[in-house]
Amino acid sequence: NAQTIKLPRMAVTGYKDHTRTPGFNAGTLSNDWEAKKLEHDRDVEFWIDPMDIEEYIKAHTDPEPELLQQLGRDVHLRLLYPRMCSGHVQGRLLKMLTAMVAPQRVLEIGTYAGYSALCIAEALPEGAHLDTVEIDDEMEDFIRSRFGRSPHGHKITLHIGDFSRIAPSLQPGYDLAYMDANKRTYTETFTLVRKLVRPGGFILADNTLWDGKVTDTTRHHDQQTLGIAEFNDTIAADPSLEKVILPLRDGLTLIRIKT
Repeated sequence: NAQTIKLPRMAVTGYKDHTRTPGFNAGTLSNDWEAKKLEHDRDVEFWIDPMDIEEYIKAHTDPEPELLQQLGRDVHLRLLYPRMCSGHVQGRLLKMLTAMVAPQRVLEIGTYAGYSALCIAEALPEGAHLDTVEIDDEMEDFIRSRFGRSPHGHKITLHIGDFSRIAPSLQPGYDLAYMDANKRTYTETFTLVRKLVRPGGFILADNTLWDGKVTDTTRHHDQQTLGIAEFNDTIAADPSLEKVILPLRDGLTLIRIKT
């Protein structure tokens, strides 16, 4: 009997369900999407194993520098919530986006272990600078030790504390900002960040799909989901912003402040 394998996030929909057709032959689905030619009562979803896709993407993406590979291992061995670390593919994307924007000044909110900061700094030319803010003072020694091992660590200034208190001390005019902080207050954080980023500048916001929970806030109504959903709605409704959500990992929103 033919079976439909359902694994999330890689759906290709719109084809008909042959499994309910008398005399159905599974081979008909493998011949150049011949499924489109047959008509039956309901749609079926064909799913691709996301683990296969993830490994394929990693294999066809530039490798991490050795220092970042070691940092990733340390995160999984020594820290809580290792999923908070950007990781290989998103880290390479952050580096590339930074190189494309070619910023002189970058702001990051939510340093965690320093992985994303090092990816951003890797793409910064000499003379450019990254300010990164981490609220957890217990992470300071871990972060500073990793920055100290990197040839790009001198491009980074680490600020320890609540961003809402640190923001007034920062000089406006950042070219690029990366948000990966408390999801409960994402909208409030964005408001502060926007004041610091120049017109025409870019803001990247991480985790904006939140495991898909944002699509149903009546079912998923924890404060983190509601905070991200509010942020997404606020950004979508603002005509002074260009925006697009990339379905990478847990969602990455690219925002440009119109001039």
